[in-house]
Formats: sequence, C-alpha cells, structure tokens
Amino acid sequence: MEFPFDINQLFSERVSVLDQNLVAGRKSVGRPDLQVHIATVIDELGRASAKAQQLTAPITSASKLQSNRHQLYLLKDGESNGGRGIALGFLKVGYKKLFLLDQRGAHVEAEPLCILDFYITENLQRHGYGLELFDFMLQHKHLEPVLMAYDRPSPKFLSFLAKHYCLTESVPQVNNFVVFDGFFLNRSAAQLRKVPPKKPDGEIKPYSLMEREVVRQEQSARPWPFAPHLSPHRLVSSPCSRSLSVGSSPSRAPPHPALPPSHGCNRGQTPQLPHIDSCRAKRTSQQGLVARRSLYSRHMDRKAIGLLDEQLPGPSLSRFQRCLHPRRVTSVARPP
Repeated sequence: MEFPFDINQLFSERVSVLDQNLVAGRKSVGRPDLQVHIATVIDELGRASAKAQQLTAPITSASKLQSNRHQLYLLKDGESNGGRGIALGFLKVGYKKLFLLDQRGAHVEAEPLCILDFYITENLQRHGYGLELFDFMLQHKHLEPVLMAYDRPSPKFLSFLAKHYCLTESVPQVNNFVVFDGFFLNRSAAQLRKVPPKKPDGEIKPYSLMEREVVRQEQSARPWPFAPHLSPHRLVSSPCSRSLSVGSSPSRAPPHPALPPSHGCNRGQTPQLPHIDSCRAKRTSQQGLVARRSLYSRHMDRKAIGLLDEQLPGPSLSRFQRCLHPRRVTSVARPP
C-alpha cells in the first residue's frame, strides 16, 4: 500500500513493533508530525483489512491501538515506490481472558495471546510476506502457534495455519475464538484454570428464635421516645400466650392465641390481667370522660366545669381553669 509520504522515515526496520505510544523507532520519538503519519498508515491498513473480511467496521485503528494494550507488527518494503517504501501488511496481537471448552467439554479459564487481526495487501499475497510476518511475531513472543487463540479467523487464515503449521483439528467453542487440540495439552496448570461449577441457589431460611429474641431485647432497651410502642400483651409474658413458630414472620403475632384450659382461659379469648382492668377503669372513669370531652373542644361547657369542680380540689381546679380557658372560666364562681 502506497502513501504520499516516506515510509522509511516512519519505520526504520523491516518489521516494526507498535504499541499504544505509536512510536516506531528513535526518529518518531517526540515528533507529533511523524506520529500523525503513523496513525494514517494504521487506519488505512485497518480499513483495507475490514473490507477484505467483509466487516461492517474496521477492528484495527490508531485510536483503538492507543486505548488497548495490544501490539501491532507492521511489515514494509523500503525499496518500492521510488525508494519511499510501501506498507505490505500488519499483524495485531493481544492478551485476552477467555472461558473455553476443552476436549471433554469442561469450562477452562485462560488468558492466552490472541491473533486479533491479520492482513496482507491483496496484490502481494502468496509471496511469502504473511509467513515472514507471522514467524517474526512467534520469535518475538517465544511462542508456538498451537498455544495461541485466534479471533474469528477467515477461511484464508485457517488455510494458512493448516499449510504452514499443521493446525487442522480445532476444539469447538461457543465464542468467536478458535483454539486447536494442543492448546490444552501443552499449557501449564498456572496458565489454565478450571472454572468451578456454579452453586445452586439455596433456600431462604427464616429468622431463628434466638435472633428474634435479641432484636426484641434491643428494641425494648432503647429509651423513650425511640422505644417501639408495645401493647400490654407483649410487655408482660403470660402462660396463656404461645411463642411464634419458626416459619412465621418475626413481626406477626397470632390474632387469637390458644389458651390451655388449666389456666381458666377460654379458647379464642385473650387473658385478663389485673393491670389491664385498672387501665380500663381509669379510661372509663367519669373524670377521664369529662376531661377528654372538654379538652377535645375549644370551649369548656358549664356541665364539665361543674363535674370537675366536684371531684378536684380548689387549687387544682383553679390552675386547670386558668391553663385551659383563662378568659372564659374567670367568671365562673366556685360553689361553696
């Protein structure tokens, strides 16, 4: 592939190794203008590779190379194009974490070096340039082709591997990568790791009785007004009450606790305790009814004042009247 600028000025070696810095030798270090030309060469080769593989978008570009930890091997011919050189092709590699299937169908986690893109200019194919570029990469990485994974290889690339490296028997995978038989046999245990089977979801267990008791004690120990409101049935333990079952909700109490007949409790009735009766008596007393009826209204009627006057002592009534309605109760005379 020819370019209007000098390729030999960008790439000093026949095969140049590029990474995310887009530097191909000492000449391009600190030269933004040369790096722009290098990016142009990579973009043009990437578009030609995508067109040859009938891809919708190129998978190799200068921006993608800068954003990933990949390496690109670029092959040139420095004598063509009037001595300015031409780009023959490229090979892009990178490490990928893959979940593969071995010959037995077991899931294996590996991170091999993968061939991500491989392209030689169409009019220069079958001239040995692809084999030269691939062998240079193998020597640079100190690897064998059977130990690598190949990302969506084209039929031409598969024929190339079968012809030059005898890679014919591949292991079927569920992803787009292709590996061959020797991939699992010649790798160490540190490079391959079997994925443990997924544990089945366990059954959700209810709260234990001990946990419920601890939560109840923590709630009852909090000071007012942070302590939760509990009914008299929950505050005082009674032999007639029964504990919650393990499978029930921790905050739900039985609506009608069953009472044993030995304690004098009828079936379906709640126990009657002395302090409950006293509380009910205080709420239903005449004094409480009068105070409730008077306090819920804005004005106190004379009947309520008379009842309070009969039950409360004099100083208490006067203070009560002054606190409630200082304007209205001043004209009320206390009976002798």
